[in-house]
Amino acid sequence: MKLARWGAKGAERPGLIDAKGNLRDLSGHCTDLTPDMLAADRLSRLAALDPSSLPLVPGEPRLGVPLDGIGSIIAIGLNYRDHAAETGLALPSEPVVFSKHRSSLAGPYDPLAIPPGTEKLDWEVELAVVIGNAAWQVSEADALDHVAGYCTANDISARDWQIERGGQWIKGKSGPGFCPLGPWLVTKDEVADPQALSLSTHVDGRRKQNGTTADMVFPVRALVAYLSRFMILEAGDVIVTGTPAGVGLATGHYLYPGAVMEAEVAGLGRQRVVVG
Repeated sequence: MKLARWGAKGAERPGLIDAKGNLRDLSGHCTDLTPDMLAADRLSRLAALDPSSLPLVPGEPRLGVPLDGIGSIIAIGLNYRDHAAETGLALPSEPVVFSKHRSSLAGPYDPLAIPPGTEKLDWEVELAVVIGNAAWQVSEADALDHVAGYCTANDISARDWQIERGGQWIKGKSGPGFCPLGPWLVTKDEVADPQALSLSTHVDGRRKQNGTTADMVFPVRALVAYLSRFMILEAGDVIVTGTPAGVGLATGHYLYPGAVMEAEVAGLGRQRVVVG
């Protein structure tokens, strides 16, 4: 399934994308898409619905963050071999873990205002992993049993705040709108192999990133197992798993007012964010 939330910010309603790409209203079957709806039995009930029986949503409503009540946003740095190479840094021996504040979440088409005080705003298309049930010290073999689905994410980063203000990454990663998520939450049954997905970013129509999750240093199952060694991953937590080469940091070219930034993970949808 492709699950979405639509409507004005703060008043979103649950929806489903049918096989023809139409947005259908799920309000008759759940009040919202929240972490408790990620339980296997609840997802199964939604999957059993006939999409054609659901009301079509008219027009082109705003799409919001595809899951309400997200708990933690856990991010992984330097997790693509080509990205580590372009930054001149050695591959990590263990995952580089940091976090993004929840207030950085935004819908996939919401505008992004450049915050005062940064001149180095950068893009990072990423595969986001959404946890469906609690994981504590799980094995790699069992790790994907705790995943509900996947989303396109963009780990937008103020590089000057990240690097030049004491090196604490969360400061450069957490501004308003710095984590567009969606357009949909795609349940894991539709993703045959999370390590076989292409990723891309375009700015004003020019391709900046062109990668594949096959290039990850630590694949999804390894990341879930690793993080669960140190913390309980809970339903609704989101792991953003790193970015391929092509970020602005490598060239010194950054986002600017009026730029149109598009981030996409194959099968998970394309975002379109206008920078202001």
